[in-house]
Amino acid sequence: MAKAFLIVLGLAASPSVIAGQAIAQAYESAYTALELGQCQQQPLDPEDPVDGGVWWCEGYGGMPVRVAEGDLRYLVSFGANAATEPAAGETLPQFNRIHTTLEWRLATNPADGRRIPIATILRYFTQNDGSREGQVLVVTKIGGPGQVCHIGYVDALLNPEANGLARQVAEAVAAQFVCGQRQPGYYGVAPQ
Repeated sequence: MAKAFLIVLGLAASPSVIAGQAIAQAYESAYTALELGQCQQQPLDPEDPVDGGVWWCEGYGGMPVRVAEGDLRYLVSFGANAATEPAAGETLPQFNRIHTTLEWRLATNPADGRRIPIATILRYFTQNDGSREGQVLVVTKIGGPGQVCHIGYVDALLNPEANGLARQVAEAVAAQFVCGQRQPGYYGVAPQ
């Protein structure tokens, strides 16, 4: 059985509340490939707990994307300091793998009018207790140093408009989410 709920900064809310909290500006999406075979694989470090490997890929505007795999789970982080950002240690609890397309949510930089990433959305495929494979959209904030972290999860199988909901989470939550002070939660219909 699934449970419908939405968490916005610790308060219960409806999807329309999320949409109303987005800054009044036009957001756009850009997409980049996340094909590990086309990324630079980092030599394994025998003292690093990541046992599956680390890859460095190129994201939107040349932004570094760090993908690590360990214990059959993927960890994805972004930026020049991707290896030390909170996202470098965040994954889903289930065994998982990632999709090969990364969506970047872009906003306009008021200083110069350039489009800058505020968040990413990446589909994770999860192994769920021998039942069918799950799918979770992971929304990751792209901020300054120490501010690259998971901000929300959307179950892509339980929510018919999962991609739209994940975009709303990126737009409404990323700006005020403080990594290390808040915990990401599920938005929309969540698994039990």
